[in-house]
Amino acid sequence: MTNKRPIRKSLKEYARGIAGGLLFSFPLLYTMEVWWAGFIASPLQLLIMVLVTYLLLLGYNRYAGMRPGASWRSVFIDSVEEMGLGLILAFAVLFVLNRIQFSEMSMDEIMGKIIIEAMAVSIGVSIGTAQLGTPEEEPEEEDEAQQEAREAGWRTGLKSKISLVVLALCGSVIVGGNVAPTEEVVVLAVGAEAYHILLMALLSLLLSVLVVYFSDFKGTGKHGGGNLAFAITVDTCLSYLTALAASAFLLWFFGRFEGVSFDVAFAQCIVLGVLASLGASAGRLLIK
Repeated sequence: MTNKRPIRKSLKEYARGIAGGLLFSFPLLYTMEVWWAGFIASPLQLLIMVLVTYLLLLGYNRYAGMRPGASWRSVFIDSVEEMGLGLILAFAVLFVLNRIQFSEMSMDEIMGKIIIEAMAVSIGVSIGTAQLGTPEEEPEEEDEAQQEAREAGWRTGLKSKISLVVLALCGSVIVGGNVAPTEEVVVLAVGAEAYHILLMALLSLLLSVLVVYFSDFKGTGKHGGGNLAFAITVDTCLSYLTALAASAFLLWFFGRFEGVSFDVAFAQCIVLGVLASLGASAGRLLIK
């Protein structure tokens, strides 16, 4: 969205961002529990949500956006623009849905609703801007040698693991965030026996393996045969742990840990982790 780009291309990027923001966030914009969370969230919680979202945007734009080789300055500016667009979209949709009423609501409640909804919208804006375009529209900022070096480094070493975690977090938040505010997670966690929890964890790991390594999705099958078993184990465990961490953060933010035992809180993480792990594994392929 930045830096000496023709107005026509910039408008196209904004249009893709709006489409992506609404595509990935509409379920949350229609969820009553999220509206309520905006009413009860403390300023500290809202600040944490904004900071976490901005860090996710930075990571996504740096490691998986349309211009992975862009400078950090461009990444910072793009992330601010996406968050701003998310705030505007969240306000507009909530106002149209009559969820913002200036005469009946305090400014704190209105701002809480907008901020919480806007964080999910912002991630959708980032994904939409990067992924709903065509390859021909990508700027040619690197020569062939630089491109080959970047692609080689993408899948090896520390950079590969950082990018994996960032994409897994984005996928977990987008998919798991649609369910985390609902009562169904608590109901499932309370009613589950120990073997149900174990089966859910195993299902999450199995889905991660199937999606990443044994499907025809773009980006699979990149590991060498000799290291396949090790790569499957490391990447799957890292992806699942990331999904559990995202689940725990989302559940904490929406107040699902208040007044419950550790066992129920843990069970909630596993329940939500089934969806979040699917988002983490599929998301890091589909939104790359």
